[in-house]
Formats: sequence, structure tokens, C-alpha cells
Amino acid sequence: MEFNSNKSIYLQICDAICEQILSGRLMPDERIPSVREYGAEIGVNPNTIMRSYEKLTAEGIIYNKRGIGYFISQDARDIVLEAQRKEFLENELPAIRRRMALLGLDASLIIDKA
Repeated sequence: MEFNSNKSIYLQICDAICEQILSGRLMPDERIPSVREYGAEIGVNPNTIMRSYEKLTAEGIIYNKRGIGYFISQDARDIVLEAQRKEFLENELPAIRRRMALLGLDASLIIDKA
């Protein structure tokens, strides 16, 4: 896994898991690697993985079956989709609109090109 120095590693791990959920690579009730397994797989300290798993658990994206491991929640896709849509509309889209205005681009031009 390639990491970006502009964002905390544990958040990038959360993003990677969420992307796998949205793409269908991780399905509801599917077991994900243990903290140690995932840490070894991507070359990250298990404490960092644990921090990611704790955040995802708090958000309802994954859940822990004590003694068995972590699993994708039934509502994970909906939770991730809602959060990422909100993030896009509140943070990314305004920046895109500003850039379009600076470049003199109209939304209809973008739609025509798509």
C-alpha cells in the first residue's frame, strides 16, 4: 500500500477499506484480516491498524466478534456511501467549482465531455 504524507496513515487505511466496500471487494459479514495480519500485509505497526479498526467500528462500518475477528457490517456500504457523498459535496465540489470559475469553464461543457 502506498501512503500519502499529507494524511494520517490510519485514516488512509480506513479509506482503503471503505473503497474496498464500495467496490464490492468486501461484502457484508465478510471477515477482514486481523490487526496483526493486516499490519504484516501492508507493513504497518499493528497499533496503527487497531486505531483504524476502532474508528471504523465507531462509525458502524465494521464490527468485532470477540475471539473471532472483525467483520464488515450489514450497513457498511450505505454508511460509507453517505459519508463520502457528504465529504464530496461539502469539501471537494466547492474546490472544483472555484477552479472551474477561474478557468472560465461552464458545467454544461463538462457534462458534454462526459
